[in-house]
Amino acid sequence: MIDIKKFREDADFFKKKWADRGLEVDVNEILAWDTEWRESTVKVEELKSQRNTASKQIGIMKKNGEDASSAMEAVRSLGDQIKELDAKAAELSSQVNAKLLSLPNPPSEFTPVGLTEEDNPEVRRWGTKPEFDFAPQAHWDLGQNLDILDLPRAAKISGSGFYLWKGAGARLERALINFFLDQNTENGYKEAWVPFVVNPKAMTGTGQLPKFAEEIYHAPEDNLYLVPTAEVPVTNIHADEILDAKELPIAYTAYTPCFRREAGAAGKDSRGILRVHQFSKVEMVKFVEPSTSYTELEMLLADAEHLLQQLGLHYRVIELCSGDLGFSAARCYDIEVWAPGTERYLEVSSCSNFEDFQSRRCKIRYKEETEKKAKLLHTLNGSGLALPRCIVALMETYQRADGSIEVPDVLVPYMGGLTEISAEG
Repeated sequence: MIDIKKFREDADFFKKKWADRGLEVDVNEILAWDTEWRESTVKVEELKSQRNTASKQIGIMKKNGEDASSAMEAVRSLGDQIKELDAKAAELSSQVNAKLLSLPNPPSEFTPVGLTEEDNPEVRRWGTKPEFDFAPQAHWDLGQNLDILDLPRAAKISGSGFYLWKGAGARLERALINFFLDQNTENGYKEAWVPFVVNPKAMTGTGQLPKFAEEIYHAPEDNLYLVPTAEVPVTNIHADEILDAKELPIAYTAYTPCFRREAGAAGKDSRGILRVHQFSKVEMVKFVEPSTSYTELEMLLADAEHLLQQLGLHYRVIELCSGDLGFSAARCYDIEVWAPGTERYLEVSSCSNFEDFQSRRCKIRYKEETEKKAKLLHTLNGSGLALPRCIVALMETYQRADGSIEVPDVLVPYMGGLTEISAEG
């Protein structure tokens, strides 16, 4: 959520920033609601003061044996006015808050201006595309032939948009999760095991609600949501807290399954496991001082890249332009890994700086020892990394002419010493 005080001071700044996102916002309407709310609030306080004074006068009149009926009637009238204005102020406050909760984070000063993904500049590439002396297969054929990926049975169990690993495929997913967590903890992230369902407050705090209500799995009986990413429960670890500045930066890493209803919409990327309703992901989340947040973002990005470098997978880094930013992000990099069988780059990580957008919604602050007032910190997050697209790239990159798959050296210990995945097992 944006800072309403800054919005009052320079609404045109926010209007332009939202326009850079391709969003037209009637800032005058919001300002009008806010002004009317503040005027109503001031009027309510004035009327309450008048009522208090009148009530004291009534007490004096009664003590002196005077007739206080007219004064009492005036107090009742003041009470009715206060009740009416209170209701009006509450409605206006709700309107303003609802509108602000629905508006995205303004792009940062560093974010390139553009409207679509075609406007996203490429930052760098690592490694080279693998070359084969045979026609590389796509992961869905490799997985089926090796009997490690079973999409028909997954669909039988849960419907389209779900997948089922078997044997070495299941071991590979578990191996990558553990490898990512181990690497992240070595890089200074504290591992967390978090709930996989969260309440509406947690979802609102990180920006999933109300914007993405239709895209999230919801259990209405309990009013709980399946997490779309570990970012939600991990960020909310420190909701409603004031942290000691000496503790910052705080970095967490966590694994969760992720659930998203929008997956496979309109048949996009519907073949294989490129776009699914449930997938595994290891997340990295940071709580940092505002003055260091963009340095911390580059470090977060480097940590995510390091994981792909360890696996020997070719990738590129893209910076998202203003029109392609996620709802809560002020600046964001995407890491896209090359999948030779599918013949495309696949996003496996988004590394974002939310500045104080989430911390304001979650009420996460920090305080210096020498200062009396607590301040909002900045939150960052990045996938470190998302499966199953990592597995897609790994399978397709390390495939052999006979259809077997070489296991990268760094994963062999996590695979119980297995060096290849073959039809013979």
